[in-house]
Amino acid sequence: MNRFKASKFKNTTPKIAKKDGWINNIRAGSFSCQGNHIKANSKLVAFNTEQAGGGMVGLSSLRPGSDGQWRVTQLSCHSDVVTDMDFSPFEENLLATCSGDETVKLWRLCDPELEQPSSPELTICPGQGRLEMVHFHPSSSGLLAVGTAKCPLIWDTSRQDAPLAVLEQHSDQLQSLSWKRDGSLLASSCKDKMLRVFDPRAQLTPVQSAKSLQNNKDSRILWTREDLLLTTGFDMMRSREVKLWDSRKLSSSLSSVSLGTSSGMLIPLFDEDTGLLILAGMGDTVVDCFEVSSSEPFLSQVSHCLTDTSTRGVAMVPKLALNVMSCEVMCVLQLTDSCIVPISYHVPRKHSGQEFHEDLYPDTMGTTPAMPAEEWWQGGNKQVEKVSLHPDKRPKAKLPPAKQMPAKKEVASGERKEDPARGCSTSSSPLSTPSSSAVPSRSPSSTSGLSSGFLPSPSPSQSAKAIQSLLGPTSKFRHIQGAVMHRDTHITNMRGLNLTTPGECDGFCVNRHRVAVPLSISGGQIAIYERSQPGRLPDASLPTIQNSVNVADFSWDPFDTHRLAVAGDDAKIRLWQVPEGGLKETLTEPELILQGHTEKIYSIKFHPLASGLLVSSSYDLTVRLWNLESGEQVKLLTGHKDQVFGIAWSPDGKFLATVCKDGKVRIYDPRKSTSPLQEGPGPEGPRGARIVWVCEGKYLLVSGFDSRSERGLYLYSADSLSSGAIANIQVDVSPSTLIPFYDPDTNVIILTGKGDTRVHIYEIVPEDPYFMECSSFHSPEPHKGLAFLPKTECNVRDVEIAVGLMLSKTTIEPVAFRVPRVKKEFFQDDVYTDTAVWWEPVLTASAWLSGSNGQHKKISLKPKNMTAVSEAPKEAPVRKYLPSSVYLEEKTDEQKKEELLSAMVAKLGNMDDPLPQESFEGVADDEWDD
Repeated sequence: MNRFKASKFKNTTPKIAKKDGWINNIRAGSFSCQGNHIKANSKLVAFNTEQAGGGMVGLSSLRPGSDGQWRVTQLSCHSDVVTDMDFSPFEENLLATCSGDETVKLWRLCDPELEQPSSPELTICPGQGRLEMVHFHPSSSGLLAVGTAKCPLIWDTSRQDAPLAVLEQHSDQLQSLSWKRDGSLLASSCKDKMLRVFDPRAQLTPVQSAKSLQNNKDSRILWTREDLLLTTGFDMMRSREVKLWDSRKLSSSLSSVSLGTSSGMLIPLFDEDTGLLILAGMGDTVVDCFEVSSSEPFLSQVSHCLTDTSTRGVAMVPKLALNVMSCEVMCVLQLTDSCIVPISYHVPRKHSGQEFHEDLYPDTMGTTPAMPAEEWWQGGNKQVEKVSLHPDKRPKAKLPPAKQMPAKKEVASGERKEDPARGCSTSSSPLSTPSSSAVPSRSPSSTSGLSSGFLPSPSPSQSAKAIQSLLGPTSKFRHIQGAVMHRDTHITNMRGLNLTTPGECDGFCVNRHRVAVPLSISGGQIAIYERSQPGRLPDASLPTIQNSVNVADFSWDPFDTHRLAVAGDDAKIRLWQVPEGGLKETLTEPELILQGHTEKIYSIKFHPLASGLLVSSSYDLTVRLWNLESGEQVKLLTGHKDQVFGIAWSPDGKFLATVCKDGKVRIYDPRKSTSPLQEGPGPEGPRGARIVWVCEGKYLLVSGFDSRSERGLYLYSADSLSSGAIANIQVDVSPSTLIPFYDPDTNVIILTGKGDTRVHIYEIVPEDPYFMECSSFHSPEPHKGLAFLPKTECNVRDVEIAVGLMLSKTTIEPVAFRVPRVKKEFFQDDVYTDTAVWWEPVLTASAWLSGSNGQHKKISLKPKNMTAVSEAPKEAPVRKYLPSSVYLEEKTDEQKKEELLSAMVAKLGNMDDPLPQESFEGVADDEWDD
């Protein structure tokens, strides 16, 4: 009759947290591994993150701090990708990680506000290749199940010689491991389609096994209720399926559910207290919830939750961290590319939030181990003591006794020595078990999900130093704000724009007076819009510049706002002169044509100091310099072996840098040699790149792609390109190249790609950490380009440090980037240094070619009627008045009474004057009614 018994969880409802409840500012990492990619305990969240320099784990607090913000940091764990991780069920600040570098490491974590440990507490080197999985034992302390490529290992962290057991080797890739809840059995699924159940203490071969899976594609296995096993995988038609098995008879399944065709692996999570099962597919935007029962129907669907973003991993929050008073029975954390989204599951009940509903919350597993590893290995089977979830019955946190910290040692198989290539740390120590090893007194374990887990607290001075060390240097531009200017400044109703310009082209170009935008009309036409004439453009066609061939790239002359250089598909460069006041008629004859390249041109750039000097790169793998005064080619640079992605002049105009598809960054001194002066390794990705000189020309910044096609920034020393990038960061995943704009006055770099909605901002510093991330700007819809105006266009009264024009399908909108400041009535001279007058030439092309050099003069941006903030008068100290009680206490009680009476009299009026009612006559007593 159980099938007719209604479940109390059948109406469980998922609720996705609002965006202010998401953990943002994360960057999910590479997932070429079998793990869930995110794990949580009652205090912390750990997840795969993408950072340069090896395997990283991101860490965040589970709950926001008092300021409403989550603390997110990184832990540098391994020299290769982190394949799996797991929190100890008995010590909240203990995290195990395994990696492709063939090691397992255990970390004693701190609060995310403090600096995380630089070395693990224990390092295990099994010596059996890449490690894929790591799982703590559910009832015994100090025990781990470790999955290698083809066999599971059982490891006692208090032993220093070898694993407790090396289970039978599988015939193919091991895909999943799962402990039974009482810790007696271990189940595995494998690419050979076999399911296996081991009793590691009885024998090394499976006690049950069967070829039960239909497809060798990614599978997962999970213990559910009693002796039931659940698997997720694919059937013969490559549809995703979920199956329930009796672990004592694996030849046939008890029940199965198909979840349709999709390539993403299903990740299962199970809560034994409620019987609820979560199924989330990698890359999906759906999270399904089922209820598992030990009788028919074995699997029944409870909810189908549509999420805002696709899933990269999921984790279940422990029961001790749930809000039981609101009838929250389960909480799942969804890992996405840029955030962690909590999904809370509630059972609708009357008086929710006022009463504790005991029928929804049976006693759950506590956080005290049932036995040490040695007792389990000798055959012990004890259950972890259960605790109540009633708020008034929660166990109190207990501090363990302080013990001597054992000497740090490395645990390896046999007499295996440290392998520096794999990064096996020698700074490690055995973990504690109640019978043998000690718990380091600096970070005792917690016995309750509500306890701190990070005691004892450091002294205030130590805490401040740790926090400062964690935060590192901060940028004065970190709170920069981008804002679209008033609609009166927009140019709207643009039509027929060419939004598919080559990747080496910025899409459009601007100067202080006008904007040039390519059109999709045949003949390589370019529209010119005057910035002095904003508003809605007429529906009628406007005059254009006709190049007769498709446009490859174009650029305004920095010293002549009327001259536009255009490179075409016919390997020619055309120079056009725009009349004063804008185009009045269509231009068909250029002022000058430059010929010399034998194939289509990639890009063109004007010299920053010399007038009439232009450089171009082409499909013929050459870079050529042109003297516009003579109309001739003057230099031909060689050495590139593939497509030139980007070119950039140094600030002093002496050197030319290029980044190429052949994976090289090069620096030329064009006046001395046609071959590279230096060259070094560039970004690995072949999709595109840009290059710009930063920090007074001492460094080169390259935006490009890595081997996984993720966008990144790479910083090179201009004096030693051969040594490679001195720093790099991964930004995000997107197909378009990040186009940089660099402001030399502030060292701020602003980057975005064509088709993006986000504008990234960093401050570049010539020392560690090199990249200091600032706030981003988000446009409401994908933009087609962002080009910047001269610094003189910034409104210093609003503390604008950059003003750009953003191109969309039909509009050009100015965007101002402002630094929030309080005393805006003063000129912020710490933000505005003297700026170079780069719009005036320093020398001619002929003078530069003959060896002359120069530099731009500089001007101050301070208005005459503004005072610099550094010269602002000091504010007079505010007088602090004593409370009124002090003055009242100086008077006697008699004086206080007299003052109070006088005040009342003054409010009522003169008592000597009769009141109006005093003249009224009453009635005689005998006139009253009885």
